[in-house]
Amino acid sequence: MHYIGPDAIITKRQEYFFPATAHFYKEPPQIVGGSMQYLFDHNNKKYVDFFAGVSVMNCGHSNPQILKDTIEQLNNIQHTTTVYLTQPMVELAQRLAEIFPGDIKRTFFCVTGSEANEGAMALARLYTKKNGFIALTGGLHGRTHLTLSVTGIPMWRLDDHLVKENIFFIERPYSADSSYEEAMDKSLQQLDAVLKSQGNELCAMLVEPIQGNGGIIMYPKNYLKKVKTLLEVHNVLLIADEVQTGYGRTGKMFCIEHYDVVPDIIVTAKALGNGIPISTFSTTDEIAKAYNRPSASTFGGNPVAAQTALSVLHYIEENNLVQRSNELGKYLKQKLEQIASPLIQEVRGCGLMLGVQIQSPSSSVTSAEITDIILEEMKDRGFIIGKNGLNRDVIAFQPPLVISKEDIDAMVVSMEAVLEQISFLYV
Repeated sequence: MHYIGPDAIITKRQEYFFPATAHFYKEPPQIVGGSMQYLFDHNNKKYVDFFAGVSVMNCGHSNPQILKDTIEQLNNIQHTTTVYLTQPMVELAQRLAEIFPGDIKRTFFCVTGSEANEGAMALARLYTKKNGFIALTGGLHGRTHLTLSVTGIPMWRLDDHLVKENIFFIERPYSADSSYEEAMDKSLQQLDAVLKSQGNELCAMLVEPIQGNGGIIMYPKNYLKKVKTLLEVHNVLLIADEVQTGYGRTGKMFCIEHYDVVPDIIVTAKALGNGIPISTFSTTDEIAKAYNRPSASTFGGNPVAAQTALSVLHYIEENNLVQRSNELGKYLKQKLEQIASPLIQEVRGCGLMLGVQIQSPSSSVTSAEITDIILEEMKDRGFIIGKNGLNRDVIAFQPPLVISKEDIDAMVVSMEAVLEQISFLYV
């Protein structure tokens, strides 16, 4: 293939893409290849990927074992829609029922996280015969009109004319200005107040077990237990949005397991297909009964996506990626916490979903600008790292779960050097 280079790609993006789309870096590389935890640009420069396409490539780029199954399925039958009988979809639904928490058993297949969250919200309305939703500030649940309406990050809400009726936001149980316990108490008090005043109109609360785009925010361990108890009093369902956190990312198969809570509905996507689009919303036999009118997603769970997902789940189990994420996540977190830099305010998260909160030591530069400088410098040194947070000042470490200790060590050495270099300029 003839590579046109980054400048030509940027020119074409500017000419043909919507202005809403953007890219990282002032001098972005053209990525042309990938192999497990590594990416390669058009000049054959190698990068260690610490972002995994936003928690998608848990099993690594172009994983040969998974690709083998995907290509075999492509050669057999590529697509039919769900109105015809194919085997991969039913086998995947059965496998998911085996690994989902609690009595969650029945699955509806979609393509994107937004579509699956929208489906979960429709299911909650049908089952409870109520219409309203509760969401947390700092949460992100999709790009459709309704999922944007329950997204609590201003920059991602697109416009000011989203659904407002019967949608209630409460503060997430995290604040840089108070303790976790104080923030949790405030959040629970707000939840209790909303439920007491609006409980007859509310069908569900959507929660990311760790807020990804919100800045890698994990909650106090007993927060979701208390949330679930309050919701049950008012017959309000708990929807766990595991789109970014599922399939081993946080050191558990599903992040909700860290809180010892079983949701009523669970939504997954991203890592399930390891780059092939597939998503799910799943629930119990009892709740699924309410979703009984004719419905289908044209591409949801098509044979290629379903067979790929089966291969992904097999690879995760066969290679102990959940345990690996837990162990390497602890190792990476310890390494990050040992970095002595005035630019680091906090390290948070669990498993291989970690965030470093950046702070600015000078009024001449913002924390978001420092974050961009760090990402640019790390890219030049061969490391692809993400960013998120309400102010875009959190460095996100969400690598493929096949990352090695040696990769982590090399990245940390470069990170220390970059932070020292930036500190010299601004401190």
